[in-house]
Amino acid sequence: MGIPSEIRDVWIQRKTNSFPIPSPAEDEKKLRAQQFSQEGIRAGVKAAAVAAVVSAVPTLIAVRKIPWAKANLNHTAQALIISGASIAAYFITVDRTVLESARRNSRAQLDKNA
Repeated sequence: MGIPSEIRDVWIQRKTNSFPIPSPAEDEKKLRAQQFSQEGIRAGVKAAAVAAVVSAVPTLIAVRKIPWAKANLNHTAQALIISGASIAAYFITVDRTVLESARRNSRAQLDKNA
């Protein structure tokens, strides 16, 4: 049961080729979106690297010096603490950077149209 493959292929082709010739404005939008995402990824990687170092140093020192941490935090727990901080920093920074870029772009578009 379901959609026959011939009909499905025609439907997918029709859906992907809705505008055979894109306008220059669409190309500019696509380029800006790609630039904003690249900018966000770069900032996120930098923030994740800093967060990894900032969370790794106290975690490793605590495991060596504090008796409770020495007894209860194995290598997996240490890795989860460090990677959790890095992942959170990455996604928060990417989100903030992309939203900031979009906000800047919308202001520029409003100034250009006014």
